[in-house]
Amino acid sequence: MNIRIEKQFLITGLIILFVFGGAVFAGSINKNAGTSSFPFLKINIGARAVAMGGAFTGLADDESSLYYNPAGITKFEENRFIAGYHNYFVDMQSGFVGVIRKYNEKLTFGGYFSYLNYGDFTETNQAGEILGDFGGGDVLLALSTAYQYRYNVSFGGTVKFIYESVDSYSATGMAVDLGVRFSRYRNRLAFGLAIQNIGTQFSSLGDEKYRLPLTFRGGASLRPRGLPVIFAGDIIAPIDNDIVVAIGGEYVELKPFYIRMGWNSFGSNYRTAGSEDSWAGLGIGFGLDIKQLQISYAFTPGAELGDSHRITVTGRL
Repeated sequence: MNIRIEKQFLITGLIILFVFGGAVFAGSINKNAGTSSFPFLKINIGARAVAMGGAFTGLADDESSLYYNPAGITKFEENRFIAGYHNYFVDMQSGFVGVIRKYNEKLTFGGYFSYLNYGDFTETNQAGEILGDFGGGDVLLALSTAYQYRYNVSFGGTVKFIYESVDSYSATGMAVDLGVRFSRYRNRLAFGLAIQNIGTQFSSLGDEKYRLPLTFRGGASLRPRGLPVIFAGDIIAPIDNDIVVAIGGEYVELKPFYIRMGWNSFGSNYRTAGSEDSWAGLGIGFGLDIKQLQISYAFTPGAELGDSHRITVTGRL
């Protein structure tokens, strides 16, 4: 594949992404927003992927593939791990720990644990008298497997067990993710499709149960020959909101130091009416290889909600 054709792929892809992006900003708040359970399932993980705008379904070439597209975990030749911390908006915090184990040339297994801590809240009665504090959070345990069908085609799946609590109330559920990844030209061009959160809520915090945040993802990545960059783009379609567009890039010329930047159209939801903050949705970050480890950082501004910081460490087990 020559450079001219690669440029055509890139230009066409970017045009499609920006057209869809315009459709996102043209509409008002989706009528289905807030109608699904366990919304923490939609929080992107991994500092590298987040710095690239969350455009990772097609790229899916590091340990955070466990979340974005489980088919991507087949690329590893040795056992790997990922551990991350996320200082989220309004004092919420989350973490993520995962492992990937190569079973044989065709089969790879993985698993991860993630949590979201809501922080502390003050409990009052109807008269406004303070009764004390309470907290809440979400916990997820997931098991993944992926199969290398051909040298450039892989399939993957994840089973997720979900637990949520607020004060003395709790909710449980179960979900499945499915993904496929296809690459060409020695992995310089890759495509991915994934369906996330196919499942059900077993019990809820109240009397009514809600559907899970089913999400469809499609993406592509391009490593142009002769250029020290990686481009990636995703189109994400959740059932409880508008279509989201994510685009990002990584500059690798300074290896073992990496520079990353991206944009995600969902950032417009962080701005209040009349807000002049135009940075919401932007992602920036960097990575650094230290011996067998890579340490990554990502910063994402959230307008009136505040800023978000992520740190992720990945490496060989």
